[in-house]
Amino acid sequence: MVDAGRPRLRAEEAKHAGRSPPLTRQATNLETDISRVYDCKKCPGYCCSYPLIALDKRDVERLARHHGMEFEEARRAFTREAHGRKYAMKRKKDRHFGAICRFFDTVKRRCTIYEARPSVCRSFPGKGRCGYYDFLAFERRSQEDPTWVAVTTNR
Repeated sequence: MVDAGRPRLRAEEAKHAGRSPPLTRQATNLETDISRVYDCKKCPGYCCSYPLIALDKRDVERLARHHGMEFEEARRAFTREAHGRKYAMKRKKDRHFGAICRFFDTVKRRCTIYEARPSVCRSFPGKGRCGYYDFLAFERRSQEDPTWVAVTTNR
């Protein structure tokens, strides 16, 4: 019996013959290939640099519990009103993107509150592709540098 996803994977492997493999993880079947073709652990945190990381009351409550704080204390410490939103994540300086989520470790390039991260972060980018990751993977292959950080001005 022929695996329906296998011919596509062979074509993909042939496309990258003689070059470093793409940064996306190897798919074991077509369904996996479609459901997720990015790896957040290899990304420098572009989505964390968006000018607005919108929060809702439940996100602030989750952050408060995570930090052992009362709601109002967490709201004052972690959020600001911005872009017409009552709760927006505060940001801090970042050498690559100008500014980034206040909970992002700018040295390790990782979220420091992953277990308590906001709902928007839990759902991003959804099923399928992450446009920045596609761009990043392309740039890293072009630069022949797996640590290259492709930046945009997102200040």
